[in-house]
This record gives sequence, structure tokens and C-alpha cells, in this order.
Amino acid sequence: MDNFNPTEPVSSHSDGPDTHLAPELRTPLRDDAFALTDETKIDAIAGHFREIMHLLGLDLTDDSLKGTPHRVAKMYVQEWFRGLNPEHRPEVRLFENRYNYQQMLVERDITVFSCCEHHFVPIIGKAHVAYLPGEHVVGLSKLNRVVQYYARRPQVQERLTRQVAEELKNALHTDDVAVLIEADHLCVMSRGVNDTSSGTLTAEYGGAFGQDAQLRQEFLRLIGK
Repeated sequence: MDNFNPTEPVSSHSDGPDTHLAPELRTPLRDDAFALTDETKIDAIAGHFREIMHLLGLDLTDDSLKGTPHRVAKMYVQEWFRGLNPEHRPEVRLFENRYNYQQMLVERDITVFSCCEHHFVPIIGKAHVAYLPGEHVVGLSKLNRVVQYYARRPQVQERLTRQVAEELKNALHTDDVAVLIEADHLCVMSRGVNDTSSGTLTAEYGGAFGQDAQLRQEFLRLIGK
């Protein structure tokens, strides 16, 4: 721990949460991203956030504000950014497709709550995922958990979409996967251009979804697009 230097630059991580993904799809993390415990991170972040509040001129002796640094730090580590910790990567269990279901399976309107890595403000929206079953199917809640795992970290929507698609391809042992995410970015809505009416859509089509236009259209119809 004595050698931990939070300002020392590193180019990649060797045993982080995304080593099963192609390098361009990995969330940028330091090699020592997991050198500290969650409790240590919370204490350190609380101290830094307390300083930010102090610099903004806030009175940290006020009853409403004095607990805010710890609350924010705990929220960052245990909630907003819990997807950075590989211990939270969901295990995707497959089941034998005994009923020989061969049609598209769609899980739509999965809640997406993420955070823009450029401004650290929320990204809120919905994800729609689909796959073509083969010999196995997956428990439906696992599709939601995969989306939530990759969403709960500093993100850009393009990377998030591809991370979810690649995770599902790996877990389901098929390229026949579709992912569409529609989201509102508070960095667009609450700052800069201050546009509250626009939304962002990203999609990734693998295997048959990328090759068959009718299959893509059927997926879009089923999710109401």
C-alpha cells in the first residue's frame, strides 16, 4: 500500500473487470484500480469532496451539509460506480432449451442509470436486448443484470452498448445478439446547450441481426421503434 500513487499514469490494466473484452471496449482503469478497499476509497473520496464543498463556500457545520461528503462518497463507490468492481460482474447461467424455442427472445425497457464520464452527471434511459436461442436460454433477470453492471460506471453510451452486446455474446455462445439503448444525458440537458428535448440512441447488431434486415425490423417492431 505504501507504493500506491494515485497520480502515477498507467496505460492499461491487466486483471481488471473487462479483460475478456477487446481492448477498445474496456473501461479505462489503472493497473492499481483495486489496490484500495471500498472503505478506504469512501474515506478518501469523502475528504476530497469535503474540500470541494469548502471551496464552493458551503458551510460544512450546517446540519444538512455536514454528512454530505460521506454520503456522496458512499454513493459513488457502492452505487453509481459499483460496476467498476469485477466482484459485481453477474454470473450468467444458461438453461437447456428443452422446449426448443427458436424465435427471437426480447427483454425490453431495461432501466439504464449510468454516469457520463466527461462531466460525471447521470445518463438515464432504457435498454432493449434480444437474442436467438440455440441449445440454451438464459434466465431473464440476467439480461437486466448485465446491462446494470456495465451501466454502473463512468460511461459513454457507445461503449456501454458494445460492452453489453459483447458480454451477451460471450455468455450465450452466439453472435445473434441485438442491443439498443435510448437515453437522456444530463450533460446535454443541464449544461452547455441545455437541450431537454433531445435523446440519444445507439445500437449494436451481431450475427443474424446484422445480416438480416427483416430480423432487425422485427426487433425494432417488438420494442416499439
